[in-house]
Amino acid sequence: MTTRRSEAGGNVLVVDDDRELCELLSIRIEAAGYNVSVEHDVRGALAHVGRERVDAILLDLRLGQEDGFDVLDGVSKRSGDVPVIILTAHGTIDLAVEAMRRGAFGFVTKPFHDHDLLQKLEHTVESHRLRREVAGLRRIVGAPDERARLVGVSPAVERVREMVGLVAPTDTTVLILGESGTGKELVARSIHMLSARKDGPFVAVNCAGLSSELLESTLFGHKRGAFTGATSDREGLFGAAKKGTLFLDEIGETPMDVQAKLLRVLQERRFLPVGSTVEQEADVRIITATNRDLKQEVSEKRFREDLFYRLHVVPLAMPPLRERREDVTLLAELFLERAAARAGVAAPRLGARALSALSEHSWPGNVRELENVMEAAVLLCRDGEIDLDHLPGIGVSAPSDDPSASDLAQAASRLMTSYASPDAPMPPPLREARDAFERAYLDAVLSRSNGNVTAAAKLAGRNRTDFYDLMRRHGRSPQEYKRD
Repeated sequence: MTTRRSEAGGNVLVVDDDRELCELLSIRIEAAGYNVSVEHDVRGALAHVGRERVDAILLDLRLGQEDGFDVLDGVSKRSGDVPVIILTAHGTIDLAVEAMRRGAFGFVTKPFHDHDLLQKLEHTVESHRLRREVAGLRRIVGAPDERARLVGVSPAVERVREMVGLVAPTDTTVLILGESGTGKELVARSIHMLSARKDGPFVAVNCAGLSSELLESTLFGHKRGAFTGATSDREGLFGAAKKGTLFLDEIGETPMDVQAKLLRVLQERRFLPVGSTVEQEADVRIITATNRDLKQEVSEKRFREDLFYRLHVVPLAMPPLRERREDVTLLAELFLERAAARAGVAAPRLGARALSALSEHSWPGNVRELENVMEAAVLLCRDGEIDLDHLPGIGVSAPSDDPSASDLAQAASRLMTSYASPDAPMPPPLREARDAFERAYLDAVLSRSNGNVTAAAKLAGRNRTDFYDLMRRHGRSPQEYKRD
């Protein structure tokens, strides 16, 4: 066997007993951007397919004393999704029909033009890539709806699917644990779509950043006149989610008085709208999620212990992306397709350097970060292949988890030093420089706190009122920084 390596995407196997033709085909196909391997007999071809990933096979039906149909049949049995293009100098309509009936993807008769062969090969590899993606998207435990797709082949995601399959048919309360950006809402949707409530609504709310009064009204609704501004009756999310699922994201951010009311709903399955004296039935399944350590929150008296045990019936941990690196490429290709479709352009392919950088990145922002990087790559890439230059923030040293004031000062100093050269442009006025720094600082602390203004203000050493004023002055909204 011989193998030629290229930096492009597809892996092509040439199976022919004519060694000179194999050499010629290898040169032409490699020049078109593929990785090329060569085998000369049935045994070698089937062994290669068994141990290597192959995106397309170019197969001669005459392999000396052997029959190329044996390769075609063997590939269909062992790896039925690998497309085979038949190469033969003995092409007839009957032979072509027989090859297609037995699983061939296409048929090319010798002698052939390079353009025709490479066009057929490009179509074949692209078709195989799309089929692999669809197969990846269907790796869900019975989920019938694409909004509930848990994409991945890693053991960590397989464990999540197993848990989803176990808890979904019940009405048990589930607590989804995991870092921001890992896809906790996606897991909640998967549970809903596999449950007996799948025909009911799925309603999601982020509990972070809402005042106690607003969150209570949002969840339970209110009656007209219940408070200033309540000019009419309003149904809350418990009512909107009737016979369905209510997903409470960032449950650890819920104010203590609202926690008490949630506890009553879980115990009694009834709730009281604000300003009403008539209780209503809570016919909903409750799924919650948090990126906090709720046990620590309980010990520090920021979360009710009785509510914690009511929510912690079935904990389900969503792994960070750094613990499921096998899924990075599959997810990246999926996000590329989505971003390209939204932009109305053809999806670029991932070059070898880009794939290596994506695999080695630590992904502190998890799946959400990967999705944003791929969206940026689609906009930046112009030549059909994504390279390092198209991956903002990837392939460079990540910032430390706890940047100190001196780190920020040094960064600002380096920025101003860049203006010191006589050839450099004039530095901006002090007010503009200060505003730029404040905007960058707001972006940093709001991103770090996942859009939680209370936490961001604490990081900044400011009170909430001053911090809100600063956000308004620079046009920042906490919703822009919520990653999950």
